[in-house]
Amino acid sequence: MHHSALLNVMIAAARKTARALKRDFGELEKLQVSLKGPANFVSSADRRAEETLFAELSKARPGYGFLGEEGGQREGADKSHRWIVDPLDGTTNFLHGIPQFAISIALEREHAIIAGLIYNPANDEMFIAEKGKGAFMNEQRIRVAGRKRLADSVIACGLPHIGRGDLALAAKETGAMQEHVAGLRRFGAAALDLAWVAAGRLDGYWERDIKPWDIAAGLILVREAGGFVSDCDDGDDMFAKSHVAAGNDAIHKELLRVLKGAGKG
Repeated sequence: MHHSALLNVMIAAARKTARALKRDFGELEKLQVSLKGPANFVSSADRRAEETLFAELSKARPGYGFLGEEGGQREGADKSHRWIVDPLDGTTNFLHGIPQFAISIALEREHAIIAGLIYNPANDEMFIAEKGKGAFMNEQRIRVAGRKRLADSVIACGLPHIGRGDLALAAKETGAMQEHVAGLRRFGAAALDLAWVAAGRLDGYWERDIKPWDIAAGLILVREAGGFVSDCDDGDDMFAKSHVAAGNDAIHKELLRVLKGAGKG
């Protein structure tokens, strides 16, 4: 399939970064690991991956801004464009040898996401989307699932852990959701949760205490696959509020309804 010049830049950067991640994933015992916070590990692989992405994307698009999980905000001469990057989403999975992790790259133009890529090097699945051009996985067009009832749906979520998140609210929300759905899942990589919603593997997803780099690429993937994404209050302020909900039109509405009810409990 023919890709735009922009997507070719993103794909090349992701594949170069993935080579080192795959090598490190196969040699976990050699990783030099430091602690960034309670149960929030960051590895040398994570830092190297971000620097590779920064170098490759900056070489192809000089002057663009860059927001990454490890390095934070790096201003560019071009104030209208910004890369939003998670070099290794699912770090804890990665360090435990669980092959559910991804490189996530999004491009923002004038505060709107116009392109996104999510790549899992462990199984060589690459999800891409560009505004107005649809969403794809490994060159095949993808669409959100067509289920209309939560009772028929498998929903993914995030769960707070030690030192992070509102455990009491999470208990209310997951408890409420379990009463309505066919299955509830926690996979540990937000970018892939959104990619799987776009691909129809998951019917919906919500998570709180989330960062822009976790979800930026996934937002455009879900929308280009025919889905709906919002914050958990049904607004469009996911980055500022740090929460997200996604699904097809019907499931997205049902997710928000259940979450609203749980918040009042």
